[in-house]
Amino acid sequence: MRPSGAFKKLLLVAPFLLAAAGCLYGFHGGGLPSHVHTIAVIPFDNQTPVADIQREISDSLRVRLINRLGLREASEARASAVVRGTIRRYESGIPIGVDSRSRGAPSAVQRSLQMVLDVDVVDQVTGKNLWSRKGYIVDGQYNEGEESIGRSKAVDKLVTAIVEGVQSQW
Repeated sequence: MRPSGAFKKLLLVAPFLLAAAGCLYGFHGGGLPSHVHTIAVIPFDNQTPVADIQREISDSLRVRLINRLGLREASEARASAVVRGTIRRYESGIPIGVDSRSRGAPSAVQRSLQMVLDVDVVDQVTGKNLWSRKGYIVDGQYNEGEESIGRSKAVDKLVTAIVEGVQSQW
């Protein structure tokens, strides 16, 4: 028995229907629990002598969490999730690149800075950690005399790790 014309048409159309149905699939909330819509970024405790680093981290986290995860900012008391942390160490001027062509002693032309942090992102509704790291190390490389560029790179690495970690919840 030969397949009917209608059956042949169905076989031709079926892959397209399946593909179209697959296009309806999407991600919601960036991997966050469905009840998490707001976030509070608490200024990190700063155990270093670098005063501005606390503000840089908080500002960058706020912007990226709102933009990347679609969250709204809220006070700690009203937020469904909260970000807290401690900046334990900030060390700059670590030589990583040396110019040996100069006369006399070689001089560093590339430097690095390192920060060590403890970070917790907590779902305040359930009390569960959405992302947590203790002793997390981030670094940023910079040319001699451009420490602020290295600091920006390190802050960007930290914020990216937090956003991606919260998004994937690994």
